[in-house]
Amino acid sequence: MLERSHDDTITQDLLSVVTRELGYREKPGQHTKFGAWYADLTKDPQYKNAPWCDMFIAWAADQAGVTDYVGEFAWTPSHARWFEQHQAWTDQPEPGALVFFDWSGGGSIKGIDHVGIVEKVENGKIHTIEANVDRVWLKRKVRDESKVVGYGLPRKVRDAVTGTPVSVDLRPDAVTAVANPTPGLDPTATIATAVLAVALAASVVATGVHVRRFALSTGRHRRKRATPSPATPAGEK
Repeated sequence: MLERSHDDTITQDLLSVVTRELGYREKPGQHTKFGAWYADLTKDPQYKNAPWCDMFIAWAADQAGVTDYVGEFAWTPSHARWFEQHQAWTDQPEPGALVFFDWSGGGSIKGIDHVGIVEKVENGKIHTIEANVDRVWLKRKVRDESKVVGYGLPRKVRDAVTGTPVSVDLRPDAVTAVANPTPGLDPTATIATAVLAVALAASVVATGVHVRRFALSTGRHRRKRATPSPATPAGEK
């Protein structure tokens, strides 16, 4: 997987990869290069000719260097649960979000049949790029939200995985009084405040590193166990 800095935009990186694949069509026997890639990744040949809407997204995320934020799944309900567990699940669409569908119109994650990527939202419609459309194509679609179960937001996964900056507010005089004591300010209290601030900052950094490592290892573990949804072959449209 390519390494990317956090200054890169996940949406731009991901969409730049998927748009280059528009027009791709699966080969006889449901074989795709995305399924072949996923089969090699998991060392499981069943994926070579499995439904490929989610495996395409896994492949694209790998190419874009954003796998840790997009996920690497073949089974769409598990993928949606992964976003939910990372506090990155929403009912509001945005460019770069993964959109999960249930063609029966249910609102439950367990009923999800299909997944695509939101390219833009316009006039109440979501413009998507989806794989395994009509069971063979990788193409753009314009959808309403009647069959949408929810959206996974890679940018929110990044927040959960990397942690968000935490600032500690101190009195302005507390950080200068040690070097420049002023009347009425207790130097002992000032030093104690400064030491407490340093300790708190160190704790935040250490905790953030721990959380990031735990989240990354957990995500990789789930991705290796991902399996295709039995409902997916008949459900993608």
